[in-house]
Amino acid sequence: MKILVIDDDRGLRRSLSLILEDAGYTVVQAADGAEGLRMAAAESPAMILCDVRMPEMDGLEFLDRYRDSGGGALVLVMTAYGSSELAVEAMKKGAYDYIPKPFGADEVILTVRKAEEREDLRREVGRLRKEVRADRRFGDLVARSASMVEALGVATKVAPHDSPVLLSGQSGTGKELVARLIHKESSRADGPFVPVNCGAIPENLLESEFFGHVKGSFTGADRDRVGLFEAARGGSLFLDEVGELPSSLQVKLLRALQELEIRPVGGDQTLTVDVRIIAATNRDLEEAVAEGDFRQDLYYRLAVVPIHLPALVRRAEEIPELARHFLERHQERMGIEIDGIAPDAMEVLLSYPWPGNVRELENVLERALVLAEGPRVTVEDLPARVRNPSHGGMLATDDDDLSVKRRLAELERQLIQRALERTSGNKTQAAELLELSPRALRYKIQDYGLN
Repeated sequence: MKILVIDDDRGLRRSLSLILEDAGYTVVQAADGAEGLRMAAAESPAMILCDVRMPEMDGLEFLDRYRDSGGGALVLVMTAYGSSELAVEAMKKGAYDYIPKPFGADEVILTVRKAEEREDLRREVGRLRKEVRADRRFGDLVARSASMVEALGVATKVAPHDSPVLLSGQSGTGKELVARLIHKESSRADGPFVPVNCGAIPENLLESEFFGHVKGSFTGADRDRVGLFEAARGGSLFLDEVGELPSSLQVKLLRALQELEIRPVGGDQTLTVDVRIIAATNRDLEEAVAEGDFRQDLYYRLAVVPIHLPALVRRAEEIPELARHFLERHQERMGIEIDGIAPDAMEVLLSYPWPGNVRELENVLERALVLAEGPRVTVEDLPARVRNPSHGGMLATDDDDLSVKRRLAELERQLIQRALERTSGNKTQAAELLELSPRALRYKIQDYGLN
C-alpha cells in the first residue's frame, strides 16, 4: 500500500518513512500542503499522513482542498500534544483518525493498520451492498461472485437438455446442490433424483449397486434387486466422487452410457437406460486420465458440459449472504432466535480460509447458534480454528473438529503455501517439492486462492 507523508519537518518525514517502509509500505513525501496536493494527484496514495500545523497551507486547508478535488484516500492527521481540538476539527472535515505527537514506531504502525483494516471492511460491506440488487438467484442458491454466477448460469442453460454434466470442485463447494438444481430445472424434474457416493460403496458390491442383480446370482442374493440406474429411471442419477470408481466399473459404466443399456448381475436380459447422468468430483480428472487412473473415453462421455465450482475462499463476497441464510435455516429448525452476526465476528468469517468450504461455514454457524448467549453471534461463539487460523502452526484446529477432509484440505493448502514461499513463487520447483505435476499444482493454487 502507498502512503503519502506530508510534514514541513524534514527529520520527522524521514523518520516516518523509515518506520512505514520497514513495515512493508511504499512511502512518498511532501514538505507542505501545496506539494501534498500535487503528490496526491500524481501518486494516488491509498493513505495520507498529514501534519495539522504547517506554514502557508495547514492540514485543515489541505483536507478541504483535497476532498474538493475528489481525493478519496484515507487521511490521518498528526497533531502536537495539546492540540486535540484541531484533531477533532480535522475529523469533522473528513480525516479518518489522528496520531498525537510525539509518537513511537509501534503506535504509528498500529494506527495505520487499524485504519487500513477498518477501511477494507467498509469497502467490502459497501461492495456487497451494491451487489444486492445485481445478485442472481438460481433456485435456492444465491451467487454474487462472477465465478459462481458463470457456473450456475451454465447449469441452468444445460438443465433442459439431457447432456451429461461433470461438476468439479473441492469438497463442500455445493456440487450436490448444483446437481439438484440441474435436475429441478430439467424436463425430468418430476422423476427421481438418485444420489450415490461412488467412494462409499465396497468395490465388490459396485456392479450390483449400479445395475442390480437377480436372485441367486451370488451368495446372499436371496431376491432380485433393482440397481441405481433402474431406481433413477425417468430422472437423474448423481454420481458423486466419480473419480473414485475402480477401473473395472469404469468399463461397465462407459458401456452403459454408450449403449444406453444395462444388464443386472447374473441376468441374461438387457434393460434400456433412461436416466440423465450428472457426475461430480473433487479430483482433477484430466490429471487422473494423464496418470492412467481414469479412462479417457469415460471422462469425455461424462464431461460433455464441465462446470467448475470455485472454493469459498475465491468467492468470499458470498460469505455474509450465506451466513445469514444458514442462521435463518437453523434457528427456525432449532427454535432459537438470533438477530444476526456481530461485525467483528463477520470480519473473522471473511478472513478465514475455509478449507471445508460452504459445508464448513454451515457447520460453524450451526455450532455458533447453539452456543450464542446474546442476541447476536459473536467472535467467542466461533471455533478456535476459525478465530485463530494460524495459531499453533500447521493443522491448527479445535478438538471438536474431527473432519478428515477439512484437516487434510488445510494441510494441503499450508504445504502448497510453504512450497511457493520456499521457491519464491516458482511453480515448477514447488511442484517438484510437493511431488505434484505442474498442472495439478496450478489447479490447486486456483482452488485455494493462493495466487
